[in-house]
Amino acid sequence: MSTGPPTILLVEDNPDDADLVRIAMDEADIVATLDVVQDGVEALQYVRGEGAYAGVPHPHIVLLDLNLPGVDGREVLQTIKSDPALCTIPVVVMSTSVDDNDIDGTYRMHANSFISKPPDFDGLVRTLEAIRDFWLRTAQLPRTGH
Repeated sequence: MSTGPPTILLVEDNPDDADLVRIAMDEADIVATLDVVQDGVEALQYVRGEGAYAGVPHPHIVLLDLNLPGVDGREVLQTIKSDPALCTIPVVVMSTSVDDNDIDGTYRMHANSFISKPPDFDGLVRTLEAIRDFWLRTAQLPRTGH
């Protein structure tokens, strides 16, 4: 297993939301490498280790927005969870959607968790603390090699 801090891939097309996640990670005392991509195509290249991400190990966890330009988060989730080389990567969907079809649909596609993006910073910090406590401290994360 790799040493050093875990790698979190944040798939978020809104730069302000990505900045909020970075700041909230600091507040939540999450020691991890945060890599950010802004669309589904780049997310899939990252997790597959293709193109500019050739040789990059799989992330330990993916924080995935559903509504992305081009390839949306639903397709990214479905692709990750249907690929035997990627399906063990925990995917936490973070979305402003409260539509039951989105929530139920992501679980049917084997998302590990669905979290509604809170409208306030304190709520985001609490959400990331929960991710830290479960996914980064309790759960056994998959190996990060290809």
